[in-house]
Amino acid sequence: MANVKTAISLQQPLFERVDALAQELQISRSRLFVLAVEAFLQRYQNRQLLEAINEAYGDLPDAEEQALRDRMRQQHRRMVEGQW
Repeated sequence: MANVKTAISLQQPLFERVDALAQELQISRSRLFVLAVEAFLQRYQNRQLLEAINEAYGDLPDAEEQALRDRMRQQHRRMVEGQW
């Protein structure tokens, strides 16, 4: 995969923290930024997936619909009772 160079602007205090961490981890600043962006993207995708799951499960039946389902199950049980 090809690498693409880009320039970013950081406030001096943030740059100094990034530089210090890169030195501590013994990696380049570029590698540190790649790791940070990859982690951010993964968290973002996980959050999007969680929201989609929550939306799908958010359509639970209300009390009236649940009561109807319960009555239908009871009726079905009475109909098939003793057949198996």
